[in-house]
Order: sequence, then structure tokens, then C-alpha cells
Amino acid sequence: MIDWKNVKGAVLKIVEAVGKWLWPEVCPFCGKVNRSGICTSCRKEVDQLRIVHPRCMKCGKPVSQPEQEYCYDCMHAHHWYDRGVSVWVHRPPVSTSIYQFKYHNQRRYGALLAKEMVSVYEQTIRKWAPDLIMPIPVHRKRMKKRGYNQAQILAEEIGKTLGILVDTENLARWKDTDPQKMLGTQARKRNLMGAFAVRKSFLPVPCVLLVDDIYTTGNTIDAAARILKKCGVEKVYFLTISIGQGY
Repeated sequence: MIDWKNVKGAVLKIVEAVGKWLWPEVCPFCGKVNRSGICTSCRKEVDQLRIVHPRCMKCGKPVSQPEQEYCYDCMHAHHWYDRGVSVWVHRPPVSTSIYQFKYHNQRRYGALLAKEMVSVYEQTIRKWAPDLIMPIPVHRKRMKKRGYNQAQILAEEIGKTLGILVDTENLARWKDTDPQKMLGTQARKRNLMGAFAVRKSFLPVPCVLLVDDIYTTGNTIDAAARILKKCGVEKVYFLTISIGQGY
């Protein structure tokens, strides 16, 4: 009797192997073919951008003094999320890699970048013990234009690796906002008012991990965390690839 489950598994492995032969992995930072992912040269560069202590106890931005608990932004703002971390400071070649991943259809970078996120922060995520991982959603107009949500790619890879359920349906972006990078601090906050909504089908859980590509001022993460907490979620953490420089 044929075991179709095993047959299916074997076929998927063959398809995966052929895919890797036809489209070999490339370094997400320089774009050169490298079957192990990040090449040696780029690894040295990005290791210089890795965020280590001292860092802000709220958003995780690097800070200048060991005795400094919070960055300038977090000392002067109320955040709805509980805490967050990022792998690198948002500078080249990290920033250029994210730009390619986000705007130039380099979806395959997602698996490699998510692998780094898990490698650095698996213990932290396990400690937070999220019930769900939720990617920061994009508006349907942007989704139609781009064809994918880079945060969803990251979230699904992280969830698959860690065995955590990923919810891509219940947090929605209802407002087509202007790009945040073009706006000032107050304009960013106004821009995100009413941007997110939680569907009626959502059943609140104790803890959610939000995943996105970049953390700058935190307004996007805050807007999503706020609506989740209003719906009954107790703890909201975030994980991003990169973050802006702290003070």
C-alpha cells in the first residue's frame, strides 16, 4: 500500500532541491551567490551593527551610557507596547538590504533575515511566551501594488521555526497612510490614528508578538499595540530586523 504522505514529503524535498539549484541562495546584503546565506565579508560588516548592551530597556535602541535605562525617545513618550528588540542598527548594508526586500521583490531575503532574528532572540521570545505572532499589516492597495507584505514573510518564517501560531488575518490596516519616513514626529502620530483595526473574529490572547521590518519612532508598533490592548490583549512585544539610532 502506498504511503501518500511519505510520497508527498519526498516530492516536496525534490522540488526544494531543484529550486535551490535553479535559484541558489544569495547574500541578502551584497546580493552575491552564497549557499550559506550571509557571506563572510558582509557578516563582518553587519556584526558591527549588532545591537548589544547598553540599550534602551523599552525599545531596545542602543544608548551611549551603561547606566542609561531608556533612550531619549522612550523617556519622552508613552508606549503602548511592553518591550521590543531588533537585530541591527538601521544603517547600510542592513538598510539597503531591507529596502531591496521591501520594494524590489527580494522576497527570498525574508527567510535569511528571519533566521537571523531567531538566532539572536530565540531565548528572549521564549521568555516572553507569545500566544500569537502578528505581522504589521499593509493596506490592501499597497498589498496589491507590491504583491506581498514583508512583515508577514518574516512572521511566518519565525513562527514556523519556533512553533508559534501566526495570525495574519485579525489585525488589519484599514487606513491607507502616507509613508512614515516623509513625516515629522507629530505628523506620524496623526497619520496612524485609526490606521489599524482588529476583526470581530479575533479572540484576545494574553500575549502577542508583533513583527515588522524597521522600528523608527515606534508609532506604527504603538498604534497596533494600542488597538490590541483595547481588545483585551495583556502583553504586546515587538521584534524587527533593524532600529534607528538611540540617544
